[in-house]
Amino acid sequence: MHTMKHIRILSPASAIDSQWVNRAKIRLEQWGFCVSLAEHVYGNIGRFSATDEERLADLNTAFSDPSIDIILCSRGGYGLQRILDRIVLPQRPKDQWPLVVGFSDITALHALMSVQGVPSLHGNMCKDLSLLPDDDAALVVERQFLTSHLSPLSFHFSPLTSHSPLNRSGEAKGRLIGGNLSVLYGLQGTPYELNKIIDQCAAPPILFIEEIGERHYHVDRMLHNLRMSGVFERISGLLVGQFTDCADDSSMGCTLMESIRQVVEPYAFPVLFDYPSGHIDSNYPLLLSAEYHLSVP
Repeated sequence: MHTMKHIRILSPASAIDSQWVNRAKIRLEQWGFCVSLAEHVYGNIGRFSATDEERLADLNTAFSDPSIDIILCSRGGYGLQRILDRIVLPQRPKDQWPLVVGFSDITALHALMSVQGVPSLHGNMCKDLSLLPDDDAALVVERQFLTSHLSPLSFHFSPLTSHSPLNRSGEAKGRLIGGNLSVLYGLQGTPYELNKIIDQCAAPPILFIEEIGERHYHVDRMLHNLRMSGVFERISGLLVGQFTDCADDSSMGCTLMESIRQVVEPYAFPVLFDYPSGHIDSNYPLLLSAEYHLSVP
């Protein structure tokens, strides 16, 4: 048995500036991890880090290698939905699968894991691992997640920084699912959609959503898709992360956050707005498919 955890850094979507990979590798090694790099981690082909086949090969190689404990995606961007249905999952017990780490476009990989009931970490990737100070709250927690592979227990949403007037009070316990709203929306009607993930949950789960750079009415459209597909009828709580660079559209007659609240108004579950996870400098990590306790005063 290896004692030092092995992290494989790969670039399954967009290309990344090599300095962020190198600096993240150094920091992770300082933390005591063994770090290896996928063959095409530094690649750059237009929008993507490599061809679909090359990115798929890097993922399949990492998943098939029993020595790899953690798969750290270097960045998001776009590209996973082109290859998601061709990823070959490990042929070994699920508690021995690697922990997938990332966010944004990596939500597609989280969905793949969540359908299997396997935890994955919605957390910081190479650039933030390079730039955040050692005492940053999100970085400290991410290091704890990577180091300990925490046993299944009930996590509380902390830090509870939100006092949004849009919050809806209540208590919820359940598995945490979700991620980037656009990616989740793009998976609707596929084997990786939210309803398929919810099918794997023993009890109604808590849904987390975040977004970047989408128009107000696009967000509204995606939320109503979730409503009409029955997702909101099947969850026990909603955690609204950061909606970065998503401007309010005055012609919609309300703010973007009010749009979210309006869509879920008919339901009784608690809603917590402005949670510090998403496309922000200090992206607080969330362990998807783990049990969480949501308490909104």
